[in-house]
Amino acid sequence: MPINPKSFLYTHDTSTGIATIVLNRPQRMNALTFEVYRELGQTFRDLADEPGVRAIVLTGQGRAFCTGGDVHDIIGPLLGRDADGMYEFTRMTCDVIEAMRACPRPIVAALNGTVAGAGAVLATAADLRVAAESARIAFLFTKVGLSGADMGMCWLLPRIVGFGRATELLMTGDFIDAAEAHRIGLYNRVVADDNVLEVALNLAEGLARGPAYGIGVTKQQLDEEADMTFAEALDREARVQAECMRSSDFTEAYQAFVDKRAARFNGPDGEPAAPPTDPTEST
Repeated sequence: MPINPKSFLYTHDTSTGIATIVLNRPQRMNALTFEVYRELGQTFRDLADEPGVRAIVLTGQGRAFCTGGDVHDIIGPLLGRDADGMYEFTRMTCDVIEAMRACPRPIVAALNGTVAGAGAVLATAADLRVAAESARIAFLFTKVGLSGADMGMCWLLPRIVGFGRATELLMTGDFIDAAEAHRIGLYNRVVADDNVLEVALNLAEGLARGPAYGIGVTKQQLDEEADMTFAEALDREARVQAECMRSSDFTEAYQAFVDKRAARFNGPDGEPAAPPTDPTEST
């Protein structure tokens, strides 16, 4: 069944293997609605095995990436729900993050402007973050009387920026600018506002030319090994690496080295990646 969301924009560039999701409520700074949450979760689940998709870019339209849940469309109606209704909503929001982390395709967030609340969570749940200089970020939950323990952030954020910095960000709910977010490791790259999508797409294209199986295993193990002892992690990595060594991608990497050419790794559907734009590019 084709991926065809109604509440945001979706494109799939078959020449590069990149699927792009664009949050498209610029007049509301891409604030999320119930429908956006539902469709994001379903789209990331569908992208896990969508033919030809090798990497995903998530971005926003206008001057914000995403400012969290829409005050009028979500927060107001939530106040009329009972406890079960509240949990139904919070479970749905967590399902979006679960779908993002379970998706074996690498996700690059192109943070084109303000990143706040649930928008900060979406950015954190991506695998890599390319941010505009204007992309200040805040986990605003305590500012509205809630906890910073939202959509998995007490698990995920400390693993990116460290326990102490995560504690401060989640307890205070204060904004930090892009330079500080980059300094503490929350943003991978900070670029001029006009260049953010281009840089994110270039990064995604590089990942799309990589070995889909090996990258997917890397993503899975980064999450799963958090709950393992070191000995368990060593054994798991020995096993998954041995499996990767039996793949055609490992053979291709060796042959490309011998032939002095760029490797063409297989995608999730078994098709090799498009060759690099620069034929002299090394692997």
